[in-house]
Amino acid sequence: MNLPNLISLCRLLSVPLLVWLVVSGHLAWAFWLFVLAGVSDAVDGYIAKRFDLRSTLGVYLDPIADKVMLVSVYIVLGFQAYLPSWVVILVVSRDLLIVGGVLLTYALAQSRPQVAPLWISKVNTVMQILLEAHVLATVGHGIPQPTVTALLCWVVAGTTLASGAAYLWRWAAGTGHFGDEAR
Repeated sequence: MNLPNLISLCRLLSVPLLVWLVVSGHLAWAFWLFVLAGVSDAVDGYIAKRFDLRSTLGVYLDPIADKVMLVSVYIVLGFQAYLPSWVVILVVSRDLLIVGGVLLTYALAQSRPQVAPLWISKVNTVMQILLEAHVLATVGHGIPQPTVTALLCWVVAGTTLASGAAYLWRWAAGTGHFGDEAR
């Protein structure tokens, strides 16, 4: 356990608090915890690269912490009706598709599949984070922006569909590249 892995673990362990803050109606505090989690993700990556502290645990722990947080926030924002359910279903389904594809590739190949991020997936992740941050910030500070939220929902839907389709295409083509994160 090194410092970057400890930071990732703390980010993972903060997810229940983040969910509780949203469920309890403390979206402004949830927004700041979400921002802190984003900063911690950048910091752990920087420390791992700068001080050559990359590890096998970190390769898995960092993206798991990111995905658990992202998906948990989408689900709770959906249940609290801050996001339309169709966006939540789309985002969560795409992530399940990717995880299922990686596991299936692993099972069929009986070896560790090569996990390669796609450009569209990176764009999709940024858009998903922006939508969550926007909702947490605007609703949390009492200034909801329904038009901006709707626009971001459609952008997230488009990038999520494009990313999911790109991963399906790669997997079906048998390139051995199927996954969302590589560090």
